[in-house]
Amino acid sequence: MNKGVAITGMGIISSIGNTVEENYNSLVQSKNGISKISKIKTRHKDVIKVGEISFSNDELIRQLNLPESNNYSRTALLGVIAAKQAITNATINEGFDCRTGLISATSVGGMDKTEQYFYEYLTDKKNRKYIEGHHAGDSTQKIAAQLGITDFVTTISTACSSSANAIMLGARLIKAGKLDRVVVGGSDCLSKFTINGFKSLMILSDTDCAPFDENRKGLNLGEAAAFLVLESDKIVKNNNKKVLAYVSGYGNSNDAFHQTASSENGDGATLAMQKALKISGLKPEQIDYINAHGTATSNNDLSESKAIRRVFADNIPDISSTKAFTGHTLAAAAAIEAVYAILAIQHNIIFPNLNFKTAIEETGIVPVTTIKEKEITHVLSNSFGFGGNCSTLIFSK
Repeated sequence: MNKGVAITGMGIISSIGNTVEENYNSLVQSKNGISKISKIKTRHKDVIKVGEISFSNDELIRQLNLPESNNYSRTALLGVIAAKQAITNATINEGFDCRTGLISATSVGGMDKTEQYFYEYLTDKKNRKYIEGHHAGDSTQKIAAQLGITDFVTTISTACSSSANAIMLGARLIKAGKLDRVVVGGSDCLSKFTINGFKSLMILSDTDCAPFDENRKGLNLGEAAAFLVLESDKIVKNNNKKVLAYVSGYGNSNDAFHQTASSENGDGATLAMQKALKISGLKPEQIDYINAHGTATSNNDLSESKAIRRVFADNIPDISSTKAFTGHTLAAAAAIEAVYAILAIQHNIIFPNLNFKTAIEETGIVPVTTIKEKEITHVLSNSFGFGGNCSTLIFSK
């Protein structure tokens, strides 16, 4: 087995909690964060359900002590909070004494603000400041500035696999000796653009989503941010750091099938899982738990189920999707689920797949539906995005 790259810190804010501890408590209590829309003015507010974070933008700004003149999007605000938590958790208190990078993922970027003031830009100069914060890299730059990271800063946007690829790139940079420490993860907020976009695809549910259920109706969108601190063996040893888990495997591929749909037989997902297993040096039977992408859409759950069957045959590990807790948080999803994978390893517990009743007829996969305690050494986490972007991570004790 490949020991992998050490994870020494993690931070998260989501609809089920504002810290790692709060998220864990909600997971073990089967308490989801899905509700009607309350913070966005949209005609769909009573038609669909989402995973909203309770804090308003003003409350987040006060938490960060930002000046009134700031042009932070909600994506940036959430990202800074989660990244700072991760740095604190990694006991990095006196700046960076080694080559440190930041790789942040986003899909929404700053569009929550640019869409809010779009019709006012020509007549209201004071809100034009948000135009500069629209692009995906802006939230990354703001997180880097808040953390003081300058050695290496970049943004990844590969739809819903974005933060999986951020984690993967960070691990590869450390293994290649390019950096000693990398803060990796992602952040996305809810916006009218994404709500309308997913609504137009007819894949949003008006009820709490039910991943892997034969009668699933679609996904719930969510907002969240999560970051991990990855460090080299040398830094861990020299600083006597506590290791939370290891990134032991990773793989990505592309379906090259459709702009928004997964291939019917899960070709890209199959390749991503196979690559991650190969890099980790693990055999399929050594995986103790699969944190599935599990969006609760007709296409994804069937495609992912077929891919899992292709990789694991009839020996499928315990599996669940945690998206029924948080909603699908787009570019942040893989980072959110990385935190949950690490919590599963730390506590030897599998989190339930909420709202499941009936197995998909074609594959017969039955996820874990109640809290399950078992020894967990290796967790495989899937993240699949539009454009056929398929990524798999393996986390190990």
